[in-house]
Amino acid sequence: MADTLISVDLSESPHTNENIHNRWHPDIPINVWVEPGDDFKIETYDWTGGQIKNNDDASDVRDVELEQVHYLSGPIGVKGAEPGDLLVVEILDIGAKEDMLWGFNGFFSKQNGGGFLTEHFPEAQKSIWDIDGMFTKSRHVPGVKYAGLIHPGLIGCLPDRKMLDMWNSRETELFNSDPNRTPPLAALPNTQSAHMGAMKGEERDAAAAEAARTVPPREHGGNCDIKDLSRGSKIYFPVYVDGAGLSMGDLHFSQGDGEITFCGAIEMAGWLHLKVSLIKEGVSKYGVKNPIFKPSPITPSYNDYLIFEGISVDEYGEQHYLDVHVAYRQACLNAIEYLKKFGYTGAQAYAILGTAPVQGHISGVVDIPNACATLWLPNDIFEWDMMPNAEGPTKYLDGSVDVPLAPDL
Repeated sequence: MADTLISVDLSESPHTNENIHNRWHPDIPINVWVEPGDDFKIETYDWTGGQIKNNDDASDVRDVELEQVHYLSGPIGVKGAEPGDLLVVEILDIGAKEDMLWGFNGFFSKQNGGGFLTEHFPEAQKSIWDIDGMFTKSRHVPGVKYAGLIHPGLIGCLPDRKMLDMWNSRETELFNSDPNRTPPLAALPNTQSAHMGAMKGEERDAAAAEAARTVPPREHGGNCDIKDLSRGSKIYFPVYVDGAGLSMGDLHFSQGDGEITFCGAIEMAGWLHLKVSLIKEGVSKYGVKNPIFKPSPITPSYNDYLIFEGISVDEYGEQHYLDVHVAYRQACLNAIEYLKKFGYTGAQAYAILGTAPVQGHISGVVDIPNACATLWLPNDIFEWDMMPNAEGPTKYLDGSVDVPLAPDL
């Protein structure tokens, strides 16, 4: 039996646990050490540290303190790991904590984080998803049930000083190009609710003032939200500090490609069973800049899809040049409008696209001026026939159930 090296108590604040942190900084202490070849278990909080509750009130999503996120378990040191090595992380198994067999999906208020389609869904909404073995369904989104593919949305290694300074410099420059934008262009260092693991006092305060937020993915991995990092995956991380400093969290029960609702998968607390090894000087041997990975051989078995196309002309008719972000937004909006014809509200359709195992593809980036992106929606997740036919769509839902909304105050 593998030892559990980091445990979490969901009834306690993450800030009481010195093996949890919510910022990236090279000086965060490594308290837990393993040998190459070791396997071990790690428990995690949900990414908000328990701020979201299993109820029908979306005010907790509206009022979520985003300065807290993400809560990560680690850093874990691997003996012998040195800058320039590749840390190989195998996900042997992964699951939900027995005392939290449910997850949540949410849209943040545009005034507090926003999301991929925030102009269309500007206020906070929340759906709760029950976990029943391999499957999930929601009392807020009727008519769908699907198999999960549990994965860490966020996993990576500690940056060194040079990398931290580079992140802060380039993200500050971007932020300053439009400092009053809502949502902001970048999440800059912020000491509010910063948890620096075992760091204390003035040392902690100084590090928190310059520590990178965990919001975006970066060269070290981080918040990449790759749904195929599940059982059987193998990930190769560049090492920047002695010991590597591996951390992880933000577990998802299920997610659509793009995690388009931002609080965008079925967020959960859980555990991972991992094995680590090293490739000495692997960064130069293989020319690695960002992590690379082998996906899980276990994926939900859906082979019948309805595919929605989007091009880089936005919903206001403005032409963009080969912009895949705009194209994927259009594919998502097209899918939402289609689902509404069957009785789903826009919010329910948006929640489905964020949580179900939909596939997102960049289908064309060479035919100027329009990029083409596609969203693949599995038909088998629905209780009824969603394909077009000569009779037209049937409204299966009467509007009596919707995703709870919390208006801005």
